[in-house]
Formats: sequence, structure tokens, C-alpha cells
Amino acid sequence: MSAALNAAPACLKVLLISLFHPELIRGGAQQICYELFQGLQADPSVQPVLLASIDHGYPALFKSGARITGFDGRPDEYLYLSADYDHLWHKGRSPLHLEAFIEFLETVRPDVVHFHHFHTMGIDLLTLTRHILPSARIVFTFHEFMAICQADGHMVRKTDHSLCTHASQIRCHQCFPERAPEQFLMRKMWFQRHLSMADAFTCPSRFMIEHYVTWGLPREKITHVTNGQRHKGHDEAIPHNAGPKNRFGFFGQMVDAKGIHILLRAVSLLRAQGFTAFTLELNGDNLSFASAPVRAEIETFLANEAALPPDERLVFNNGSYHTDQLRSRMLRLDWCIVPSVWWEIFGLVISEAWAFGRPVICSNVGGPAERIRDEVDGLHFQMGDAQALARVIRRAATEDGLWERLSAALPAPPSRDAMVEGYKAVYGMEESGTRRDRVAPAMQAV
Repeated sequence: MSAALNAAPACLKVLLISLFHPELIRGGAQQICYELFQGLQADPSVQPVLLASIDHGYPALFKSGARITGFDGRPDEYLYLSADYDHLWHKGRSPLHLEAFIEFLETVRPDVVHFHHFHTMGIDLLTLTRHILPSARIVFTFHEFMAICQADGHMVRKTDHSLCTHASQIRCHQCFPERAPEQFLMRKMWFQRHLSMADAFTCPSRFMIEHYVTWGLPREKITHVTNGQRHKGHDEAIPHNAGPKNRFGFFGQMVDAKGIHILLRAVSLLRAQGFTAFTLELNGDNLSFASAPVRAEIETFLANEAALPPDERLVFNNGSYHTDQLRSRMLRLDWCIVPSVWWEIFGLVISEAWAFGRPVICSNVGGPAERIRDEVDGLHFQMGDAQALARVIRRAATEDGLWERLSAALPAPPSRDAMVEGYKAVYGMEESGTRRDRVAPAMQAV
């Protein structure tokens, strides 16, 4: 392993455990973990080490038999090859992988182990970490509700696609009738037992805290730390488009939870009403991960749109993009739409839209509704209601002065520096950067 792991004794060594590496597989949780890693690198009193999971889609990155390897020759960046993963109980089934993880912990010897996820690696790694490093401070950040909800952590009921407010044996059995209610009781006990090894939890949105307290975590151990980013190009002049503010954009994965199908239905409604004085750009990919019905709906819409003469098209599918393309894509637009049909924990695209002076239209639930003030710096619509979204799009495209009023009230997006300071406090560091003793006891096991 890298000689950079041998930090000076005064350094607080922080091991960040990430779901994937954002340069290999994009996603909000891994992007935030990497932002934190880069932010901590700027503090001479902290030495961060990154361990990011990866799957067998990247076999060339690993030598035969390797389970943990360095990444692209970079100091203190490592990849963990996930294999034989149990998606029901969220644990790895390979003893060789557990041995590799133990060896890594014993070599790095971090003072703080900060889990940004357990998916692809295993929730039981928290208990293993506590066993190997009994004096380390363990921090766990929730990026969704996967510990609570078997349905991909979205807390959306499979029975009617409504939002789920809490989990229970019977409610979870109704979503997964092939599994007995008792299995969900055991699942909860399994997760809470391993999470009891953590000294502290964090959530990027405040509404999440109530969900986890209701589920059984101690409120006093959960801290709100907002997701922050280094917004490239934000210091440059931000031009505004002249004329009507009728250019809309979607940024994100083209999957069910992101609600892109609701957005396309709204476009169809407006077109049917004879209103075509607007355009919509779709920025994102991963349509293959959408459910079959939603994927078919999106593919049919886009195929029909592409068959229209260019001057009649309202929707343009720009596909995936790199972060260095975000500025040019965002500045072509007036509004950003976040039509999520789940709780949407935070919504990094909201911060990105704010960084470029673009107001956001969002579903009226979860993280977006918490962050965006309706009629103050953005607009809400009833989640999942294509007609409601169509009305808001028409209003946004036609109401004089609305865009100017909302854009003038946009808050500054959360910064990486603020996020780093928030996590340093959770780690137990004074403002000066010196270390504190651990003070938070582990949660009582259930």
C-alpha cells in the first residue's frame, strides 16, 4: 500500500468508505463522499483515505486474486472489488473479501471510519470494523432509506406507488408478499444490531432524521450535515437568457424514481392543449435501469419526438454529460425541473442549478421541498401529478416577472468547505483541527 498512509502522529486519519468511485460510476452518494475526500485533503491536520467499492464490470482494474487495489496511481485512493453480494441481507458472502478488508483496516489504522454507504460491501462491516478497531470513531451517513426499506431504500409502496411514511412487518410484507412478516422483523434487528456499532449518524436533509428516529435510532446520535460541493465556474459571470423564460431542463438518471416519465406526460398534455412555446432538454442516462413499463414509455416518447420535423420538437435528449459540461448545458436553460416520485433525499442538481442562477421546479415532498421555498426561490407541484406539473410549466414560461423574482431570491448553494467543517465536528475535532477524545458511546444493541 501507499507510503502516504504513514501520516504524522498529529494527523487525524479518516477512512472514507464509498459506494463506488464517482469517476467510474456516477451517483450522488459517491460524488459527495469524494467531495469530502478532496476537501479533507486541504486540511494539513487530517489525512483522508478513500476506499470505494466497484463491481465485476471493471475486471481490468484488478490483478487476478486481488480484492483491494490502488486507483490510477493516486495516493490514498483504493478500490474494493465487491463480489458474491447478498442483496437481501446486504452482506458479502466471501471470507476472502472480509480478510482483505481486515488487512486493510489493520494497515491503515484510521482514527475515524466514515461509512457513506453499505451497499455492495455489507452492513456487517460496521461490526467488523468495531472489532478490529475498538477505539476508532465510526460515523455513518445515510443517503437514502435502504436500512429501513427493502424496496431500494426509496420508501415507495409497491402496492400503489404511494410514499411510505414508516416500515412495519405487515407493510413491508404487503410490498413483498413472497416474504413472511417475520423476515422483516429479523431484517430490522440485523440492521440495527450492526448500526449500533456507530458512534454517530448524519443525514443531509433534516426530514430524514424523523424517519430514522421513528425506525429506532437515537435522535441524539443523528446530526444534520448538508451536502456541499465545489462549484466550478460559479465565480464567473452568470449570463441570463434574453426573452421569454421558457427553456426547461432535467438533469439526472432516467429511472422511475426521478420522475422523468411524469415530466414527459406533462409535455404531452401541454402539446395536446396547443401550448408549444417552450423547450425541454433531458440530460442524463441509465435508462436501462428503469422498470420495463417506464422504460418503454420513455423510449416511445423519445422515438416519436425524434420523428418530428426539427422545428416541431419540444424535447431534446442530450444524454449523459461530464461535470465540465454542466455549465454550458445549464446556461442554455432558464429553469431546472426535479420531478422525483420518491422522497429524493437532497438533490445535488438543485445546488448545481442555484450555482448557475437557475430556479428549480420540484415535487412537493422530501429533500427538494425542504430546500426550495415555494413561490420564494422556486416552485412546487403535487408529486406524481402530470397535470399539476403542466400548469406550473405553462405559468413559468408565460408569467412576466416570475423568473426574475424567484432567481433574485436564490440562496447560495452549500459549499464543500461548509460540509467539511460539519463533518470535522462530527469526527470530534476542534475548530483548530486538533483531536478530541471519543465521547459518544455505541448505541444499545436491539
